[in-house]
Amino acid sequence: MNTVAAYHFGWIDAEGRPSDSGSGKAIRPALALLSAEAAGVQAEVGVPGAVAVELVHNFSLLHDDLMDGDEQRRHRDTVWKVHGPAQAILVGDALFALANELLLGAGSRRAGDAARRLAVASRRLVDGQAQDIAFEHRERVGVDECLEMEGNKTGALLACAASIGAVLGDADDALADALETYGQHLGLAFQAVDDLLGIWGDPRSTGKLAWSDLRQRKKSLPVVAALGAEGSAAERLTALMTADTKKSQQEFEEFDEAEFAVRAALIEEAGGRSWTEAEARRQYDVAVAALGRVPMPTEVRERLTALADFVVIRQR
Repeated sequence: MNTVAAYHFGWIDAEGRPSDSGSGKAIRPALALLSAEAAGVQAEVGVPGAVAVELVHNFSLLHDDLMDGDEQRRHRDTVWKVHGPAQAILVGDALFALANELLLGAGSRRAGDAARRLAVASRRLVDGQAQDIAFEHRERVGVDECLEMEGNKTGALLACAASIGAVLGDADDALADALETYGQHLGLAFQAVDDLLGIWGDPRSTGKLAWSDLRQRKKSLPVVAALGAEGSAAERLTALMTADTKKSQQEFEEFDEAEFAVRAALIEEAGGRSWTEAEARRQYDVAVAALGRVPMPTEVRERLTALADFVVIRQR
């Protein structure tokens, strides 16, 4: 399992040779360390939380790639594609168990509280993934349903990451809760941008296939917003995507690029792209406003704001 995990994290290639293929954006561990500093303690206090949330995040990626059938992540084959579905599941499970083991052994008197927050976030993450899968085969999904799903799937773990360092640093509830609110809305902004990249992102930047979310029939925010709009573009999109839900996965996979390009163009024409861009900005504003509700070092607040800035302008 160590070899499979090392491949997933980008430390070795598929043949087991040392590699530096790059890992993820490390937003969650960065949040955990800044969270500790927001509580007035050294960043090192947040390290167990940073490691734990990153392990849970990678547990979710391993399982998510398998459930979605994604064959590419970070510009190379996914774990299940190289090592098989069973290994991907087992390594994901091991990372989840290790996250809890490390956190409970952190040595902080609040380690139990931190572990409880991580457990709640993990349960919500799983709920969100279940909702996401269920939506793929529904003709209609409301915007509120989509936001709830994304708040669970992405917001929950970012909310935990943004508060867990403060909890380990023995912060009061007001600070931990404000940081949690910041992280929750940052997660919604992050996912809104992710939804945009899932349709219009450049594969050279995202490391995924073009139109990746459309290929998986995802009811992401741009899709849901477009389907709920008025006008001919929304009507044409509704007709196409209603027919899509009735197709087998094999039939769907036989679509050529032009089929996906038509759907992407209709989503944009119906306003799904612009609505989602505005929603990302709205969630960003709520996140940053939460930082102003409680006292914390000015430098830490500025760095948390800069991290939020990165989330809404990123290209991968």
